[in-house]
Amino acid sequence: MTTAGAVNSGEQADSPVLPGYGRSTLADFSESLLASLAVPGAANPLGLAPAGRACLLVVDGLGWDQLRAQQAGAPFLSRLAETGCWLTAGFPSTTVTSLGSLGTASPPGQHGLLGYQVRVPSTGRLLNALRWDKSVDPRRWQPHATIFERTAAAGIGAFRIASGAFRESGLSVAAMRGADYRPAETPGALVARTAMALAEQPRALAMVYTGDLDATGHALGCTSAAWQHQLRHVDLLAEQLAAAIPAGTALYITADHGMVDVPQDGRIDADAMPALRSGVALLGGEPRARHVYARPGAAADVLAAWRDTLGDRAWVASRAEAIGSGWFGPVDARVTDRIGDVVVAARGPSAVVATVAEPRESALVGMHGSLTAADQRVPLLAQVA
Repeated sequence: MTTAGAVNSGEQADSPVLPGYGRSTLADFSESLLASLAVPGAANPLGLAPAGRACLLVVDGLGWDQLRAQQAGAPFLSRLAETGCWLTAGFPSTTVTSLGSLGTASPPGQHGLLGYQVRVPSTGRLLNALRWDKSVDPRRWQPHATIFERTAAAGIGAFRIASGAFRESGLSVAAMRGADYRPAETPGALVARTAMALAEQPRALAMVYTGDLDATGHALGCTSAAWQHQLRHVDLLAEQLAAAIPAGTALYITADHGMVDVPQDGRIDADAMPALRSGVALLGGEPRARHVYARPGAAADVLAAWRDTLGDRAWVASRAEAIGSGWFGPVDARVTDRIGDVVVAARGPSAVVATVAEPRESALVGMHGSLTAADQRVPLLAQVA
């Protein structure tokens, strides 16, 4: 495998970790995974070896930095990490965007799933992509073919194994339609149903998803004892999956983002600071990755106010600056208006919360979404026969 760490090794701690689009992001991994299965037209920027069957375990919230800090608690994953590498998630480094990148093998600026909450153009509404809005057609919102559609079109079995609650969600339809969905509500069921699905066909791709580590980090922090104990469960899940899948299956393990614990003194409350609300029509994104939508004619003033107020606690860019700097990768014209007039990425352990408008999100301990190494770097681990 390509060592992604070598691509971005020049990043400085006080500089954003810009995703390596076209070389070493989650989207590039998915494209390479298709190439390894001989899907026609797929490129292979990561140089993955050919395989008849492939299994991808996606561990929500398992950052590379967090895994390397807890090696004793994850012996199986840590052994794989010795020969593995890290990828960059893409911006924002959040579940919606990263599952979009994994599911479509394209960067955020092309698939258009640009964060937790983004504006629906020509409306005064935000689309929460984890809850979705039935008035928004997920197929029109994200029209590109998914990796499952491309795999199935090539005569290869395409399976997705996750909780049944996600089967018909707007995000699933937008980013991962085309898979034969096998619902599984427990770790044991995930393992068993994945092994059974892969054994059904000589050529197959199975994507397995688990979200408990992310949920634990949000509620209690990614440095908590609870997170460490949950990591041990993830490690056992991965080990059991590796033992259960058919011989010769290539197993890959990655994640959608890392995580940062944000202390109370690192939280800037937009609902308590008039300067952060003046001229703002909608506050989108999430605490560590904000899309700020200005009222007509107010974009320049909003940009100045957010820069002055946040100072060195965030990277603050105009829409044009964020696009020009490559935060989202190449951006299709159809999705440009979904991006905030002002785009904010938290630096260090900070976040812009909104305690009145977003009480649930503001109360989280662990957060993600930004361009720091802790947010961006995710593992790419492999066990290939």
